[in-house]
Amino acid sequence: MKNFGGMPNMQQLMKQAQKMQKQMEETQAILEEKVITATSGGGMVEVTVTGKKEVKAIKIKEEVVDPEDIETLEDLVLTAVNEALRQAEEYSQKEMGKVTGGLPTGGLF
Repeated sequence: MKNFGGMPNMQQLMKQAQKMQKQMEETQAILEEKVITATSGGGMVEVTVTGKKEVKAIKIKEEVVDPEDIETLEDLVLTAVNEALRQAEEYSQKEMGKVTGGLPTGGLF
């Protein structure tokens, strides 16, 4: 069977898709292992997340715990969590972009 209009044949496309799927699975495994830590308040609050954006640990230095000022502690935790998740998302996009060449992957694999 001939190629029509210079388009790759279906077998080539399937091989490429299978290769990309394998690479994405490998990248997802790497993301699960990646650990990202972010801090706020000059290191008073530290949050650790995985590349899959799961919070793994929150550490709070004793001197920032003030029963009279819970709001500041809440803000520090929130800031550290959001920064850690932002960094995890950035890392994930970068690693997946290496596999997909920047193509959106929404629901493909």
